[in-house]
Amino acid sequence: MSLSSTEIQDSGAREGAGILESRLTGLSREEFARDVWARTASLTRGASDFSDVFSPSAVDELISRRGLRTPFLRVAKDGATLPSSSFTAPAGVGATVADQLDDTALWRAFADGATLVLQALHRTWEPVADLVSGLSTELGHPVQANAYVTPPQNRGFDAHYDVHDVFVLQIEGAKRWVIHEPVLPDPLRDQPWTDHRAAVADRAAHGTPHLDTMLRPGDVLYLPRGWLHSAQAQGEVSIHLTLGVHAWTRYALAEHLTRAALAALGDDPSMRRSLPLAGPDEPGGAEGTDAVLDLARERLLAAVAEADPAPLFHRARRSQARPAPLGPVAQLAALSGLATTSPVRLRKALEPRLEGTRLFTRVGYLDFPAPDLAPVARLLDGRVRTAGDLGLALAGRLLRAGVLVPADR
Repeated sequence: MSLSSTEIQDSGAREGAGILESRLTGLSREEFARDVWARTASLTRGASDFSDVFSPSAVDELISRRGLRTPFLRVAKDGATLPSSSFTAPAGVGATVADQLDDTALWRAFADGATLVLQALHRTWEPVADLVSGLSTELGHPVQANAYVTPPQNRGFDAHYDVHDVFVLQIEGAKRWVIHEPVLPDPLRDQPWTDHRAAVADRAAHGTPHLDTMLRPGDVLYLPRGWLHSAQAQGEVSIHLTLGVHAWTRYALAEHLTRAALAALGDDPSMRRSLPLAGPDEPGGAEGTDAVLDLARERLLAAVAEADPAPLFHRARRSQARPAPLGPVAQLAALSGLATTSPVRLRKALEPRLEGTRLFTRVGYLDFPAPDLAPVARLLDGRVRTAGDLGLALAGRLLRAGVLVPADR
C-alpha cells in the first residue's frame, strides 16, 4: 500500500501555519504540493479537533431552525437519491415557499436508514465558510463544503469517484472507507463516474483496495479526483465534512485560450466571410473545401499563438466563489458615519487584481484616477486602515461599491 500517512496531535494549536498544516494534513503547503496533491490518497490521524467547525448540534439547527430549502439538502439511501418532494413541504402561514425542509419527514427518513447530505455549507454555516475561504485562498482553487450524516450501519452512496479533489473531515462517530485507485485518472468535470459505471463497479467488487480504514473524529482523508471510494457508518451516527476542491486544469486553460482566439477571429473580416457555393459533385469542390479548411486552421493557430487567455481565466476564477458576507445595515451605518478616524479594510475573498487604473473584484470593477492608485494598491494587503489614510471621498466610494467594509481595530 502506497498510502501517504501522518500522525499528529492537536496540530490546530500551531500558530503561523496554514490550514493545510495546522488543521488538515500536518504538511506545509510546499510538502503537500510536492508529495500529495493530485498524486495519491493521504490519511492524517488526529489532524485536528473540528468541534469549532461543525457538530451534531449544527446539523439539528440547520435542519430544524434555519428554514433551509432544496438544493441545500439531499437525502440518499442504499445508493439512490430520494426525490425532494419526500422531505419538503410548505413552511406555513406567512411563508409561501413550498420546498422548505420538513424536519419530521427528514427524521423519519433518517430513522429508516437514509443519509442526510447538507450541501453548500460554505453558504449556510459561518465556521465552515471561514475554513473553506481560507483553504481556497491557500490552494488557489475553488472549495465548497458538504456534510454527510449517516445513521448506524448504513451507507449513502455506492462506490464512485468525484470530479474534484476532496478532504474528508470526520466530525462524529466512525465510518469505514474503502478506497480504490482510479479507472479514469484526473477526470474532467464533464466526465462523471456514471460514464464508467461498469468499470467502477468491477474495480470496487474485484480490485484490491488501496486503502480500507476506519475514520474517527479528528481524522482527515484526502482523495484526488478520480479515486474510487465508498463509506459505511459503524455502530453510531457518523458525520463527516467533505471539502471539495474544484481544481483548475490545463484543459481549462486551453478552453480559455481557445475562446480568446475565437474572439480575435470574430474581428477578422476574412473569417466572417461566407463559404462559396459548391455542390459535393462539382469539379474542384472537394479541393476548394480543403483549401478553405487549411486557411481556417492556419488563422486559428495564429490566433491561438497570439491570444491572451488571462482576462477570461481571471474572470472565471472570480466567478467560482463568493466574497465574504456583507451586512447592508452595518455597511450603511459605516457609510453614514464615515470620519477620518473610521477603521476600514478590504472585504475578504474579493480576489482583487489591480491592472493599470482598473481594480477587478468579485463584485465588479472600478476605474480610478491616478492620485487614487497608490492608496488602492495599499488596500490590497488586507490590513486595517483609517478612512483618512485613503481619503474620505475614496473610502466612501469603496464602501458604497461593497469593496471596503468597516473594521475593528
